[in-house]
Amino acid sequence: MNGMDVDAVIVDLDGTMVDTLGDFAEALNRMLTELGLPPIAREAIEPRVGKGSEHLIQSVLAHVGAATAQYDRAFESYQRHYGVINGQFSTLYPGVVAGLEAFKSRGLPMVCLTNKPTALARHLLEAKGVDHFFGHVFGGDAFARKKPDPLPLLKACEALGTPTGRTLMVGDSSNDAQAARAAGCPVVLVTYGYNHGEPVRAVDADRFVDSLAALA
Repeated sequence: MNGMDVDAVIVDLDGTMVDTLGDFAEALNRMLTELGLPPIAREAIEPRVGKGSEHLIQSVLAHVGAATAQYDRAFESYQRHYGVINGQFSTLYPGVVAGLEAFKSRGLPMVCLTNKPTALARHLLEAKGVDHFFGHVFGGDAFARKKPDPLPLLKACEALGTPTGRTLMVGDSSNDAQAARAAGCPVVLVTYGYNHGEPVRAVDADRFVDSLAALA
């Protein structure tokens, strides 16, 4: 696979395959309005993406000066609004379908592994027409721990039936890279994702690409 000899591929979702910042902004601001709190700008959301819904909501509440006691109500509100708008304000990144088609043409089984809740991840993949590429979809609620812990990658490799050293992790952030390194998986990061607002090329990865199509 363009210089990388692997048997399977694990692909992240938000910031890697789909630009979901619009979905986050819409759901979060509906949540904040419902709670009587001030809105948050799109650019303030991007550095907070990638560590799961719980972290996102806690971070946003802190940003707008809300009391931590509001978390439970905020979480319920956010999940409800996100479930309604999931996929409506997001778009596939250029080159994603070409990259996935290339993996498929090489007979490489694929897993989608994300910190987003599994049900929301499945719906988003279906909405964007790429769900058929993946034999398994594992969200942040699928295992006891989320990325950057290596457990989700180890479990994904178990599902794929492939050794970690021959299972490529494709992501957009230090979360993906740290999990891959700890699990023993090779890792490629895309340059256009979120990475918590930090420069992605500063992350320890085996390769960086500007499009999934570059892995074809």
